[in-house]
Amino acid sequence: MRGWMFHGGSPKEDIEDNLDVLRQRSRDAYMGIPTASAALKTLRTNVVAGGLMPSPQIDAEYLKLTNEQAEALQAQILREFALWADTPVCDADRVDNFYKLQQLAFLSYMMNGDAFALLPMKEQTGQTYSLRVRIIEADRVCSPDGYDRLVPCEVQGRRVYSIVQGVETDEDGMVVAYWVCNRHPLSSLAEQAGGLHWTRVEAYGSTGRPNALHVMNRERAGQRRGVPILAPVLEALKQLRRYTEAEIEAAVIGAMLTVFIQPAAVQDGKPLGEGIPKEQLIDAQDQGSIEIGNGSIVALNPGETINLVDPKHPNGVYGDFYSAMVREISSAMEIPPEVLEKQFTQNFSSARGSLNEFWRTCGMMRDWFSDDFCQPVYEAWFAEAVARGRIQAPGFFSDPTIRKAYTDCKWNGPSRTALNPSQEVEAAEKRVNAGFSTAEEETAQLTGGDYNRNIRKRVIEAERKREVDEIITPPQIPTGYPPKSGTNKIRRKI
Repeated sequence: MRGWMFHGGSPKEDIEDNLDVLRQRSRDAYMGIPTASAALKTLRTNVVAGGLMPSPQIDAEYLKLTNEQAEALQAQILREFALWADTPVCDADRVDNFYKLQQLAFLSYMMNGDAFALLPMKEQTGQTYSLRVRIIEADRVCSPDGYDRLVPCEVQGRRVYSIVQGVETDEDGMVVAYWVCNRHPLSSLAEQAGGLHWTRVEAYGSTGRPNALHVMNRERAGQRRGVPILAPVLEALKQLRRYTEAEIEAAVIGAMLTVFIQPAAVQDGKPLGEGIPKEQLIDAQDQGSIEIGNGSIVALNPGETINLVDPKHPNGVYGDFYSAMVREISSAMEIPPEVLEKQFTQNFSSARGSLNEFWRTCGMMRDWFSDDFCQPVYEAWFAEAVARGRIQAPGFFSDPTIRKAYTDCKWNGPSRTALNPSQEVEAAEKRVNAGFSTAEEETAQLTGGDYNRNIRKRVIEAERKREVDEIITPPQIPTGYPPKSGTNKIRRKI
């Protein structure tokens, strides 16, 4: 073990001091390495998909509400929330609705290690709610002037205890504020637009309302910023990409049929590398470059020979090597190789086991993402709805327990992939009948829908079907009334 070179440190030395490089490499891998892009998009699609949908869970017993009153209030909450969340009005940039903002925040978290969201209030004519959500990329939350403060000092006329990567903490280590740069620090236009300036945003307002949300998954105590999810596999991804590019290049060169002719006497033929027409040359400016084209014929002078190395491509072991590397990368990211490659070529039990293991990972990530992003935004919106009188919630602002009873909400994500839908439905019925689960939970897992909403729609559909059946079903003659002469007899089944 003497050759094992290591260096240990605190979360600041191991994580925060390396974040700038890790973020840029992670983004470069996402944009240029297909395996990295597939991993992040697979997690985004299976954790968030089209957006986590709210399912209010009002504590009717504590609030002394009947089941009918609770159902009516929950339906009203969903209608009001849709009024705000289904349109780009909720976005401070006025581009995405709330569910697309979830996708952006989650993908930004995975790519950069963490993501931030500000919750400003902005009144606009014709808009019911003033709450806005502004997504901030991780790079913009950084220490003023680019260096951390590890001892008490003054920053912009304010006494601060500590600032690490834009996160300000007090003497107890509690996060009190975030320092947000007015522009992206890596932007080429930053200096031309008047330089960089930092704004201090307090983590919580005077009423306890969060002003900024920090979407992050900590790995070590004392950690202030998140690590990109690709960080442990960045080197493997880059080497795999280089190997793939080399294999592709070798296969392309090997597929080119080039003929070299060596005459008996010196001719004024074109020298090596000029067998391609000038209009097709890629590097015509460099006279020393040698280019080989498809089916080109190159003339050689007497005495000139060319030795070609047979690369034996395509390489027969490339597929096995690639699969082995993908298994290593997918294991580190908790994504089964079958899911990452979208190749379910094994037997049913193996595929089902991989999907079940993957859904455990997705369920965990969905829970903490809803806690960090969805639920705080929902509570901020709910408070505004109550303040505006659009939702009646007595005692909401006076008692935190009552507030919790009103704002409790479950966030349902995409349905699970069913390899055998009939077996999945049968198992769900057994769990509900045995009391191990509820119809609402099973509906969310199987279809991603809402059970109560489905029941209401089924009542309407049954009523409509009954009306249609009454119209299209021919009337039957009552018993005891013989048919009139000249009419067809109706045969009745008893």
